[in-house]
Amino acid sequence: MEQTIVKSHSSANRIITKKGSIKRIEPYLYLIPCLFIFLTFTYFPFFKTIYLSLFNTNAQGEISSFAALTNYTDLFKSPSFINSIMVTFKFVILTTIPSIILGLITALLCNNKLKFKRVFNTMYAMPMAVSSASASIIWLLLFNPSIGLVNYILKRNIGWLVSPFWGLIAVSIVAIWMNTCMNFIFITAGLKNIPKELSESASIDGANYFQCLKNVILPCLSPTLFFVLVINIINGFQTFGQINIMTLGGPGEATNVLVYSIYRDAFFNNRFGAASAESIILFVIMFVITLLQFRYEKNKVFYS
Repeated sequence: MEQTIVKSHSSANRIITKKGSIKRIEPYLYLIPCLFIFLTFTYFPFFKTIYLSLFNTNAQGEISSFAALTNYTDLFKSPSFINSIMVTFKFVILTTIPSIILGLITALLCNNKLKFKRVFNTMYAMPMAVSSASASIIWLLLFNPSIGLVNYILKRNIGWLVSPFWGLIAVSIVAIWMNTCMNFIFITAGLKNIPKELSESASIDGANYFQCLKNVILPCLSPTLFFVLVINIINGFQTFGQINIMTLGGPGEATNVLVYSIYRDAFFNNRFGAASAESIILFVIMFVITLLQFRYEKNKVFYS
C-alpha cells in the first residue's frame, strides 16, 4: 500500500515537472514562426548580400571569381557612385525637412477647434492610401510640360523631368507629398497625448499661442518628432518607386539615388557583386546616421 502511494506521488511529481517545463518552453514556441520569417526574409538575404559583395558574378548572377574588397574600392573610384551618394543626401535633405514641417503645421491646424475638422483630417491623411506607383503616375501627368497642371498654374514652361535641376526637385515634391500624410498621422497622435492642462495653465499665465507652442507643445512633442525624423530619413534613403517611374535616374544621373543605382547595376548591368557592395555601403550609411541621431537625441528629446 505504501509503495503504491509513493509511486503515485512520484508519477504526480513527474507530471507537474513536465507541465512546468512545457510552460517555460511555451512562450519560445510562439516565437518560432516569427523567427523563421526573419531568418528567411531578413537575415539570410543580408548575409547573402555580404557574401555576394566579395565576389564577381556573370550575367546569370552566378559567382565567377573571388573579388575580396575590389568591388568596394572600385565603387569609391567611380564618379557615378560618388554622384549617387551626393544625390541621395540632397534628396534626403530636400524631402525630410519640408515633410516634417508640413506634417507639423497640418497636425497643429487640425488639433485646434476648426469647422469640418474631420474633413481636413481625411484630406491630409488620404495620400497614405495611395501607392508610390500610382502617385508617381499622377504627378507624371501634373509635371507634363505641355498639358501639366503645375505649369498651367505657374504660368511657366518648366521641363520638370528633363532638366537636371528640376528633375530632383520634381521627385522630391512627390516624396514630400507622400511623407507629409504619414507625418501628419504620427504628429496628430502625439498631440493627442499632450495633457490639455499644460496649455491651459500656460494661457492662464499670459502665454500666447506661439509661446505655448515653443515652451509647452514642442517639448512634449519632441519624442514623436524624433521618431518622425528617423523614419523620414530612412524612407528618404530607400526611395525607389518615384524615381523608377518618373525619371529612371536621369536626366544625366541627376536623380540616380543609391537605391536606383543598386537596381540598375544588378538588373541592367548584371553586376550583382557591385550592387551587393553598394547595398552594404547604403546599410552602413543609414546605420551610422541612425546611431548619431540616437546619440544626440538625449539633448533635444524630453520624455515625460
